[in-house]
Amino acid sequence: MAEQTLTAWIVDDDQSVRWVLEKALNQADITTRSFERAEHLLEAIDDDAPDVLITDVRMPGMSGIALLERLLSTRPDLPIIVITAHSDLESAVAAYKGGAFEYLPKPFDIDEAVELVRKAARVNGKAGSDVEQQPAAIASMIGQAPAMQDVFRSIGRLAGSSMTVLITGESGTGKELVARALHDHSPRADNTFVALNTSAIASELLESELFGHEKGAFTGADARRIGRFEQADGGTLFLDEIGDMSPALQTRLLRVLAESEFYRVGGQTPIKVDVRVIAATNQDLARAVKESRFREDLFHRLNVIRINTPPLRQRRDDIPMLLKHYLAEAAKELGATVKSIDAEAMDALQAFGWPGNVRQLVNATRRLTVTAPGGVITAQDVPDDLGGSESPKRAAKEWTRVLASWAERQLHNSDAPLLDTALPEFEKTLIEIAMSRTNGHRQEAAKLLGWGRNTLARKMKALHLD
Repeated sequence: MAEQTLTAWIVDDDQSVRWVLEKALNQADITTRSFERAEHLLEAIDDDAPDVLITDVRMPGMSGIALLERLLSTRPDLPIIVITAHSDLESAVAAYKGGAFEYLPKPFDIDEAVELVRKAARVNGKAGSDVEQQPAAIASMIGQAPAMQDVFRSIGRLAGSSMTVLITGESGTGKELVARALHDHSPRADNTFVALNTSAIASELLESELFGHEKGAFTGADARRIGRFEQADGGTLFLDEIGDMSPALQTRLLRVLAESEFYRVGGQTPIKVDVRVIAATNQDLARAVKESRFREDLFHRLNVIRINTPPLRQRRDDIPMLLKHYLAEAAKELGATVKSIDAEAMDALQAFGWPGNVRQLVNATRRLTVTAPGGVITAQDVPDDLGGSESPKRAAKEWTRVLASWAERQLHNSDAPLLDTALPEFEKTLIEIAMSRTNGHRQEAAKLLGWGRNTLARKMKALHLD
């Protein structure tokens, strides 16, 4: 029996986007039909319907989000992929809440788009929610990098849910911002969001902080205290640095997650709560479990859904927009004029490793707002500990000097051709950097290297980098 042909309809006012998608999908044996406006599609869909719909967000007349809302009631089983040039958190959440199967930021990888159409057709459903309220703005969650788009997608998929989430990532990557976004786009948004850094409180006090205590429970307990779980009842409790929690408190936390009740310190009456717990850590909890530093059953309770916040070095393309945003914030905070950054200073800051991630960048913008003498931040204004002494031009000269020194030593010690030794190491290093910067996305890494994806795959295989 012949396999049924897939059909995908495309709605986009940009003729070039329609043409590219049509060509790619047709080559993948997917039948297409294109429309310039959403209104034209609605006329056609009364008589027929595709397996998958691809729509732009911003179009003349009816928008893609309005089209989603219309089709949600008339064609609830139609998987819809939203493509948008505005690849921010709000676009992702609005798309998912409108009933989208997935959203794809422009410029998109055409192979990814084709695979997404196939995936949507296989699922033959929608991933989203019928929650109608508009999401709150979270300006500081900014990012175009693939790794940040993954974070936005995860938040969008969880809109309307109260599932437990574990957020992982290095210090300073914005784990609390992700937690707040999950709360603000959930059914609990109108209730309390309570954040607690468990590592900032002495272990002997943390139990009372979490669960509260009764009067006279211990020396100094002069009155009853309501703990963070009770404060967050009906809302969300964010527990940061969960990996530092003591074994005894891990046991108590596990019981609360399992039974939704606890006792205050010194209390005899169980207290029922309805709290969504979002936990975060910069540690490898799976390793901590193996080393018996963290309870395995608690790890599995927390690790229902995991979101990883990428370090800044894996999203360097986002650094200019982050600097611009936080320079404006710093100027407002300090009552100063907003400063801009010249090209050489931007190159130095973009090349810097940012071990403290976004938190370090925020502090750097405050520092530069105060210390840079003019209205434009130049390379001379960038301090050494932010990469100022290692500007890209200086680094390039230093690199070529090191290379020349190495070549001289090689010629002195060996007759082997220089390129036979140098090229594999050179290519290996650049491939590793490109793959790290794109968070493992081969298509994006190939673009950074100036190769096609097949060339990158061949090189990685030859250099044993698979």
